[in-house]
Amino acid sequence: MKVTFNNRNISMIKEATQLALEDTAESIKTDLIKSQTMPFASGDMQDTNTSVEERRTLSNRVRILVDTVYARKVYFDPEIHIKQEKNPNAKQYWFEDYISGSKKDLPLKYFKKHLKRRMKQ
Repeated sequence: MKVTFNNRNISMIKEATQLALEDTAESIKTDLIKSQTMPFASGDMQDTNTSVEERRTLSNRVRILVDTVYARKVYFDPEIHIKQEKNPNAKQYWFEDYISGSKKDLPLKYFKKHLKRRMKQ
């Protein structure tokens, strides 16, 4: 029995997977902003300093980065008082909903949707 791999199709699937992963991270970032769970005072942390970092490696990883000096302190310091004037749902662990909370299935849902769209192209 002879097995032949279609390397062109495998490459196309790998590329579609990576692009769908990047699209998923962007969708999660958008959902995070729309759900107003990230603390918001001036908009710098939420709007300007939150971005998606794509890593084109074998591990196919993307990260949503909040690149400010105070983001780590706001996220991990329990003594910080989170103001909810501008974002009524703001809380300390704003990514927790996507990890183990009510939105834990959302990344997979977005990934399936984006992969399906990318495979049709």
